[in-house]
Amino acid sequence: MIQQIVTSFLASVAFGIIFNVPKKSLLKCGFTGMVGWMFYYVLKDHGVNIIFATFVGAFWVAVLSHVFARKYRTPVIIFSVCGIIPLVPGGFAYDAMRHFVISEYNVALSLAAKVFFMSLAIAIGLIVSEVMNQLIRDWRKRRGV
Repeated sequence: MIQQIVTSFLASVAFGIIFNVPKKSLLKCGFTGMVGWMFYYVLKDHGVNIIFATFVGAFWVAVLSHVFARKYRTPVIIFSVCGIIPLVPGGFAYDAMRHFVISEYNVALSLAAKVFFMSLAIAIGLIVSEVMNQLIRDWRKRRGV
C-alpha cells in the first residue's frame, strides 16, 4: 500500500514538472493524483469493477482539483491533468497493442474495450464533478451564501 501511495504521488509530481506546473503547486498535484489513485486501488482491491473504480478515482481527482484551485487561486486544469495521470490505462493499452501484433485478436479487442471504457470513466468522472460544482455554485448564488 505504501508503494502505491508513493509511486502515484511521484508520478503526478513528475508529470507536473514536465507539464511546467508552478513549483508551489507540485505537492498539491501529487496529493491530488495520490488520492485519486488510492480510491481506485482500494475499490479495485475490494472487488469493485475496474471501470467504476476508475470513475470514482477521477471524480475525486476533479473534486480535489476544484478545492485546490479555489483555495490557491490557480486554474483547475493544473491539478486535474496532473492528478489524472496515475489513472490513465497505459499498461492496458500497451497490452492491447501487443496482442494485436502477435495476432491474438480476441484478447486484444477485450483489452482495447477495457481501455476505452476506462478512458470514458475518467472523462465522465471529471464531467460529473464539474457539473456538481456548477450546481452547488448556482445554488449558493440563489441562496445568497
